Amino acid sequence: MPTFLSYSLEKRLSRRRHEFGRGAIEGVAGPEAANNAAAAGVLVPLLTIGLPTSATAAVILTAFQSYGLQPGPQLFTESGDLVWALIASLYIGDVMLLVLNLPLVRLWARLLTIPAYGIYAGVLVFATLGTFAAGGTTTDLLILVGLGLIGLLMRRADVPAAPAVVGLILAPPAEQQLRRALALSGGDWGILVSGPFTVALWIVAILALLAPAVVAMRRRGAADDD
Repeated sequence: MPTFLSYSLEKRLSRRRHEFGRGAIEGVAGPEAANNAAAAGVLVPLLTIGLPTSATAAVILTAFQSYGLQPGPQLFTESGDLVWALIASLYIGDVMLLVLNLPLVRLWARLLTIPAYGIYAGVLVFATLGTFAAGGTTTDLLILVGLGLIGLLMRRADVPAAPAVVGLILAPPAEQQLRRALALSGGDWGILVSGPFTVALWIVAILALLAPAVVAMRRRGAADDD
């Protein structure tokens, strides 16, 4: 999610939007910086409240639970050595990245000379293998092809794919939490607006949905006035 959001923001703020998708440096540096920041940032909610916010954090949480460790405030006192060793590994990883990237920077730069169709073919092969390995049915492959065609149509229509990807990631946990809330309330939907905090969150969500449309309408009105 940070990668897609960063790319969308960089494209929105850039004065050279036509270069995005064709090698614009902002479209490379911004998402990569966001990805690196999120890689370590996911450990904060994971270690403090046991909330995985990425696939990597989910794997770490599963590993913790397999050894009988439950991330949370008590983890720092009960298994402090493990937590600080994990944090120290991040610094070691940064040093290793520096050691590897500086001498091999020319090699990584040459990867940009690979034709786009070669990258697309490789992504398609790995996506197909991953889909078949996860489900092992023809239906999964048909869904993959269908989603790929939808993505192609969205790109042709200049519709951003980032919101759709974010929705696919957040929809399953959101549905799970909704079912849990309804189960605790005995099917009463009023629990979703039962307190000032939940009402404030609904207001923020509605404003986030309406703000882009309002801004676009204002810009369109300003352009018509000019």
